[in-house]
Amino acid sequence: MPGKLPNFDLSGKVAIVTGGAGLLGRQFSLTLAAAGASVLVVDLTEAGAQKVANEVAQARGIAEAKKADITKPDKVEAMLQAALKHFERVDILVNSAAMNPQVSSSGKLSSSGAFEDYPLEAWQQSLDVNLTGSFLCSQAVIRQFLAQESGGVVVNICSTYGLGGPDQRLYQKEGQPPQYKPVDYTVTKAGILGLTKYLATHYGERGIRANAITPGGVFNEQDEEFVKAYAARTVLGRMAHEDEMNGALLFLVSDASSYMTGANLVVDGGWTAW
Repeated sequence: MPGKLPNFDLSGKVAIVTGGAGLLGRQFSLTLAAAGASVLVVDLTEAGAQKVANEVAQARGIAEAKKADITKPDKVEAMLQAALKHFERVDILVNSAAMNPQVSSSGKLSSSGAFEDYPLEAWQQSLDVNLTGSFLCSQAVIRQFLAQESGGVVVNICSTYGLGGPDQRLYQKEGQPPQYKPVDYTVTKAGILGLTKYLATHYGERGIRANAITPGGVFNEQDEEFVKAYAARTVLGRMAHEDEMNGALLFLVSDASSYMTGANLVVDGGWTAW
């Protein structure tokens, strides 16, 4: 039996990962490089992007770092030009950058999140990053795909909270003021699925595929009470480890999924199966 799986081999491919210094973005960058791709690690902070690029290099992969604010068209264009300068082409875009209010180790969200009092500024910022940023990056990179005439792959990162509303009971703690996962996260992640389907149907005949990954909750030092409550809602009885989306990503960006577009691959430990 062959020792290699050629359909998963990304040798000669070039990938851009936005939010590359984030919890999942870092994992995606390392995974793509391990499969043979050259990776442009993009993040809002230069130090964060460079740290991940250095990790890739230490693992004998190929990566460059680029600071970019994906809400600004000129910065997105500079991101693309950096990829072309270093690697001369682009084959893969992973839209991983996102605003995502997190539960801290103390069990608190970054804001109360109550819908009736939710500030327009926070709503707009999430729209700018989660949706407009993915739109701008996809637009710029797809122009390059078309210019290359060799197809390409876009993978967008959704969330189970884009498939249904958050279970707000998870965010309540006895004796503390109410907290809520805010509206903008659900709305923007639902929009990501719409963008994915639009790109897939618009560019399918040009050899460009677009799919989404929907992760469940990933453990990131949340407090014990939250982790226990979240785990109880999943079929597998736990939160995801940060590396457990890597297989789904590699599948979607490689030829292993060559007959797949417009799809949403749910990796949620069974959260949506009940």
